[in-house]
Amino acid sequence: MDNFPSCPSILVLLLLFFPLSWADSHDTFIKCLSDQSNQLSSIVYTPTNPSYTKILQFYVRNRRFNRTTTPKPSLIVTPLTETHVSATVVCAKSAGIHLKIRSGGHDYDGISYVSDDPFIILDMFNLRSITIDAKTQTGWVQAGSTLGELYYKLATISKTLGFPAGVCPTVGVGGHLSGGGYGNMLRKYGLSVDHVIDARIVDVNGRIMDRTAMGEDLFWAIRGGGGASFGVVLAYKIRLVPVPEVVSVFRIEKTVAQNATDIVHKWQLVADKIDNDLFIRVLIQPVTINKKRTIRATFISLFLGDSDRLVKLMGNDFPELGLKKEDCMEMTWIESVLYWANFDNGTSIYALLDRNSNVNFLKRKSDYVQNPISKEGLEWI
Repeated sequence: MDNFPSCPSILVLLLLFFPLSWADSHDTFIKCLSDQSNQLSSIVYTPTNPSYTKILQFYVRNRRFNRTTTPKPSLIVTPLTETHVSATVVCAKSAGIHLKIRSGGHDYDGISYVSDDPFIILDMFNLRSITIDAKTQTGWVQAGSTLGELYYKLATISKTLGFPAGVCPTVGVGGHLSGGGYGNMLRKYGLSVDHVIDARIVDVNGRIMDRTAMGEDLFWAIRGGGGASFGVVLAYKIRLVPVPEVVSVFRIEKTVAQNATDIVHKWQLVADKIDNDLFIRVLIQPVTINKKRTIRATFISLFLGDSDRLVKLMGNDFPELGLKKEDCMEMTWIESVLYWANFDNGTSIYALLDRNSNVNFLKRKSDYVQNPISKEGLEWI
């Protein structure tokens, strides 16, 4: 679709329910859920449960939202099945409760676990099943999975199949794909959502629907419009992409004294024109070298090919960086995933399964530059 779909029926799916009496709503919700599930004790956590705090805090990525004054959910529901999700949505609607949906990734603003209104959290972290069909080059990934778990699963199946998504293994699939999903194969394969071919969701009435049942307008909306805005995404069916047996990476640092300003400026001019097999990210950071403050630009790359071709390509299109073959490392695609996640060379792929995050306080925001920043602008920055 080229235009935003006109679908008022979709907009009413927003899972925001406001109770008249919180105590009554709470009791109504519990009774409703117990009527629909015999596993209530294993999926519902109240503040008096010994595991409540651990579950709440495990996926809090910004400790600004983990203070004693931060509003807390009265309940956390951790579904084990799709029907648990459906029942939670139905009961939240019936009780008039504000429902927050969390897939366990990189929510730095507390959107999925903080509210000024009384609320409960529907935490999807148990729904993390991943199935891959190498023959059809497709897979189903549940929303509670992480990118690291998806990459690990791919590594156990094939050395030449990958998926274009983010570089942080602890990012949650549910939030990443529902928000678009970009990573270091962006120039070759586009966004993650460009490779979503089906999905399963729970709508506001508790119905479990696939792409055919939900219709193309809703399917369009959940691929970039935010999964929790239009229902609860249970799983995505993805189309995998081919990756070569050998890829190449490099990391080159340049300070202002090493002509970083001119090199970054030139990078802007070639970044969208260079071979689509090559992705280069630039980090510009203040650093202290020999007790003097300066600015350092770090160029980090993924190239879907061998280092000989990479060096030749860079020599032709971006010679200012001065790339040499000894700057490059050849490896498998899954090894490049670990490299980009800042793991040491030789780290086992099991590291991709680690959901722990050591981040305490962090705010991240990405943006796109429509026009190259001038040298004067870079110097000002």
